[in-house]
Amino acid sequence: MINIEKLKGTFDAVFKQINKVIIGQREAVEQILVAMLCDSNALLESYPGLGKTLTIKTLSEVMDMKYSRIQHTPDLMPSDITGTEIIQEVGGKRFFKFQEGPIFANILLADEINRATPKTQAALLEAMQEKQVTIGTKTHQLDKPFFVLATQNPIEQEGTYPLPEAQTDRFLLKITLDYPPYDDEVQIVDRFTKVEKPKEVKKILGKTSFLALQKLTRQVPIADDLAKTVVKIVAATRTNKKHIEYGASPRASLGLVLASKAHALMNGRTHVSVKDIEKMAFPVLRHRIILNFEAERKGMTTDDVIKDILKEHLKA
Repeated sequence: MINIEKLKGTFDAVFKQINKVIIGQREAVEQILVAMLCDSNALLESYPGLGKTLTIKTLSEVMDMKYSRIQHTPDLMPSDITGTEIIQEVGGKRFFKFQEGPIFANILLADEINRATPKTQAALLEAMQEKQVTIGTKTHQLDKPFFVLATQNPIEQEGTYPLPEAQTDRFLLKITLDYPPYDDEVQIVDRFTKVEKPKEVKKILGKTSFLALQKLTRQVPIADDLAKTVVKIVAATRTNKKHIEYGASPRASLGLVLASKAHALMNGRTHVSVKDIEKMAFPVLRHRIILNFEAERKGMTTDDVIKDILKEHLKA
């Protein structure tokens, strides 16, 4: 039996620690946690200076997980991420030894992933999906849990390599961060101009505890009619030719059900509700939909189209 009250208390403690460093951004942090509970990856898109890196680093400290950051640039090679075989000599004998790259962590921040070449972007695919890295003929398992949290800047496109649809589909969620409200920004200025460094955070969860939470997430029940509604919502992205050129694959249906379960668990609910599906539909679907010319001509966004689909198919 899931002790919902105890779990809710644990998540509240996590947010309390994160709030020591990060002001606001509650929804973004929730969505990052949802991706992690689903044992999946997330793509964060925002303007520079909104605290993406600090948020993820703080989260890794609270979770007591190994954190690694890769700054993507056009000259970054796949071996710079995965690691490489190096020659060592002991007692006159030479042999190859594998030197692990920064991908061997629990939380990998792939900063400005769209600045790396497609070849280097592809080096992350096996790790994201299979949780392993293959170098030559040898396969190296990554430590569990393992997540890729990638960031990209939506305004600076010069010198970037947009992620192909096949790769963006590997991210469970696309999380968007907006500028903070006025009051939050005043707090940010106040906090970070008066002290030399942010407060230290306490470790709330360890790797073993988090792996147990991932198992619990899958056990959260969802009513058959709600599961069918999820499939109808995703299917509607393929049939809505008025605004959508290409819709979402069945992977989106799986992702939306799982993300809704994680969101329910985190918010102290014993089962998936309409509220969970409505909340998670946007980050699950927004990077899996390609709008047609008509929608772009009207100035619509993918979130606008998702809102229309939810209005039609989701009833409280």
